[in-house]
Amino acid sequence: MIKSHFKIPGTLLFLAAAAAANTAAAAVGSGHRNIVFILTDDHRFDAMSFMGHPFVETPNLDSLAKNGAHFPNAFVTSSLCSPSRASILTGLFGHHHGVVDNNNPVRGDLVFFPQLLQQAGYKTAFVGKWHMGGESDAPQRGFDRWVSFAGQGVYWPGKRRDGRPFTLNIDGHNVPQKGYITDELTDHALDWLKTVPKEQPFFLYLSHKGVHGPVQPAERHAGRYKDKPVPVPESQTRHEHAPMWVQNQRNSWHGIEFALYTELDFASFQRRYCETLLAVDDSVGRVLAALRERGQLDDTLVVYMGDNGYAFGEHGLIDKRTAYEESMRVPLLAQCPAAFKPGTVVKQVVANIDIAPTLLAAAGVAFDAAHFDGLSFWSLARGEAIAWRSELLYEYYWEHNYPMTPTLFALRGERYKFIRAYGVWDIDELYDLERDPHELKNLIFDANHAKIVQAMREKLFAALQSTGGMNIRLQADRGGVSNLRREGASPPAVFPPELVRKTAPARK
Repeated sequence: MIKSHFKIPGTLLFLAAAAAANTAAAAVGSGHRNIVFILTDDHRFDAMSFMGHPFVETPNLDSLAKNGAHFPNAFVTSSLCSPSRASILTGLFGHHHGVVDNNNPVRGDLVFFPQLLQQAGYKTAFVGKWHMGGESDAPQRGFDRWVSFAGQGVYWPGKRRDGRPFTLNIDGHNVPQKGYITDELTDHALDWLKTVPKEQPFFLYLSHKGVHGPVQPAERHAGRYKDKPVPVPESQTRHEHAPMWVQNQRNSWHGIEFALYTELDFASFQRRYCETLLAVDDSVGRVLAALRERGQLDDTLVVYMGDNGYAFGEHGLIDKRTAYEESMRVPLLAQCPAAFKPGTVVKQVVANIDIAPTLLAAAGVAFDAAHFDGLSFWSLARGEAIAWRSELLYEYYWEHNYPMTPTLFALRGERYKFIRAYGVWDIDELYDLERDPHELKNLIFDANHAKIVQAMREKLFAALQSTGGMNIRLQADRGGVSNLRREGASPPAVFPPELVRKTAPARK
């Protein structure tokens, strides 16, 4: 099932309705569950030790899975920083909230779910990377405490090209960054938590810069994995009937042959990526320890999530944006001993658009489910059987800054995934995820799957139609363009033989 919404209620009407529903709950000490939501940047779904990674050590993330719930089929509906973050806050697809790239801000008429928590009596804090609206670090609606930075931020303190120091915006006032960003953000988060009375319900949103590139580990972790062997994914050298745009992207800013226009040793990058992740794991441990010290660990919902996935050479690519599993699948863990059993594994497909309704449900805050494109998976975490989606819609919109990835629409079902590239002369994709989980063989030309292709295509456009997603979002060009190719690397792709004819087809 794909949930459909034909219109989104106006901001004032939605807030007014929620306020009326929560009037009785707004009193301090009403029993609402405390919530900590920790978001990381570019964290792959399998870069955790309990997921079988060959060397990374994540004891605190592992403890969340052991003592709480793991969602192995967690995805984002747009694999890009700003669009995904907007979907988390609003519960809406990108074609609804309008944040379809990393340059444009979220519209002022949209409701962030922390606004509803505030109305219900919560104290709220945002600490970390916002990254919606270009270089703005200004405080945003829905948060009583604000600590953020402009754009991507930096791992270590320093100065900009014009000599100004890198700063943090703390409640509207800019102060110089003092230390390693993952640690400093955690300090601010825990300092704020100390100011919250124990009887006061709170929501803490800790949004890390890590592990976005160029990765820089904390000094205590630098070099830990320098000698570790790094496996090469099979799809790096094998991808049958890969679209031409995928083949061409190998030799680009987002491909392994010209990655970031450097002589990048991708194995060394992966090692440093994992070293950088260690500070994030430390941060999770510090948050859990602080909750334990407050006597609130059992009753607090702690959720850990990545904003998008990241390719480590799969299909010859790096980065995200695509609809392949490494790009759209994310880590998602949740712990709340008072609400669900340790070691819970939720196998249903959940997504970033589900976070807002889920956290509101966990908080016991009333909301209009019709406002959201997402669904609450709170009942799934508690082991309750409920009706759930069988397909998930994915969308990515072409960016002027990184033209190597076209606009993509995809439908990920329980077994098959159909990918439609829009606006390019190329081929579609179909993968049997049950038999081919690494997406090595595109079945688009397989006659035995022709009916499945047609059915998935129809479902995809039906999903777009029913959710108001048939209009392409056009944005003005902003920023530079990374459109170069490397001489001597892979040549331009050629059309597949299935599209080539020796003679002109007869006219009908």
